[in-house]
Amino acid sequence: MKRNSKNKRNLLIVLSVAVLAAVYIFASSLGSLFSVSGSRSYDDAPRDSFAIINISGTIQASPSSPLDSYSYDHSRLMSYVDSLMEDEGNHGILLKVNSGGGTVYHSDEMYEKLLEYKEKTGRPIYAYFEQTAASGAYYISCAADYISANRNCWTGSIGVIISYTNISGLYEKLGMEEIIISTGENKGMGSSASPLTDEQRRIYQSLVDESYERFVTIVALARKMDARDVLPLADGRVCTAKQAMENGLIDNVESYEEALARMEELTGVPGYEKVFTRSVSLLDYIFYSIQEIMPKSDMESINELTSSRLQGVPLYYWQR
Repeated sequence: MKRNSKNKRNLLIVLSVAVLAAVYIFASSLGSLFSVSGSRSYDDAPRDSFAIINISGTIQASPSSPLDSYSYDHSRLMSYVDSLMEDEGNHGILLKVNSGGGTVYHSDEMYEKLLEYKEKTGRPIYAYFEQTAASGAYYISCAADYISANRNCWTGSIGVIISYTNISGLYEKLGMEEIIISTGENKGMGSSASPLTDEQRRIYQSLVDESYERFVTIVALARKMDARDVLPLADGRVCTAKQAMENGLIDNVESYEEALARMEELTGVPGYEKVFTRSVSLLDYIFYSIQEIMPKSDMESINELTSSRLQGVPLYYWQR
C-alpha cells in the first residue's frame, strides 16, 4: 500500500515537471513576441521626468518566492532612490502604493531613504494609494508631501504587531518535547513549543510600544497633527479613503490619472515608471512550482507555519 502511494507521488512529480516545463517554454516564447509595458531600461526614460515607484506586496528584505517577479524588492528600490538623487534629469517621485505593510525595519529604512532624497535634492514626493495602503505602506508614505487615494482604497492600520505560533499543546499530544539550554530564562523566549511567561510578554510589549510611539510621532509630523489627535486613529483600524481624508490622514480622493496629472503639473515633466523584474531559470521555476503544488504532510505544514520569516518579527502590517 505504501509502495503504491510512493509510486503515485513519484508519477505526480514527473507529470508536474513535464507540464511546468511546457508552460514555462510557452510563456517564454510569448514573452519574446510581446514586450511588457514599462520594462524599458532607465536609459529609455525621458531626459527630464519624475520617477513612479511601486510600493507593492509585503515590505520585507526580499520577495517570499522567486516566482513573484513584481513584488517589493527592498535592496533594488533603495539603490534606485540613491541613483535618482544623482540624476539631474529626475524632478521628483510619485509613490504608487498597494501594500498591507511589512517589517518595522524595512518600512523605516525606506521612509528614511525617501527623506534623505528630499533633503538632498529638494524635489517633491507625492504618494497615490491604490487598493490598499496600510500600516508600513502608510508609514513609508509619510515621507510624501501630498497623499491621495483611490476612493475604494483601505488605509490606516497605524500600529505594530508581533506574533508567534505556539504548538506546545500539539507537541504534548505527539509525545514530543523541545529542550532549550540557554544562559537565562528569557533567552529562549518566543519558542513555538513554549508559552510566554508574564515577564516575557511585558518584554515584548515594551519593544512593540517603542515602535508604536515612533509610528505615531511620524504620522503627526507628516500630517501636521498633534500626536494626541493621532492616537484615536492609531488603534490598528483601517479606514476608507473618504474616512482617511476626513481624519487628515490623506489630502485627496482621486483617480490615478488625476494624481499623475497633478504631479505633471507640479514638475512640468512626464512620469516614468521603471519596472523591476527578476529573471527565473527553468530549473528554479520548476523546483519552486512543484513545491507549491505538491501536497504537504502535517509535519511539513507545521514547520512551514512556525518557520515563517514574519514570525517573531515586529511588523507594521495589516493582518487581513
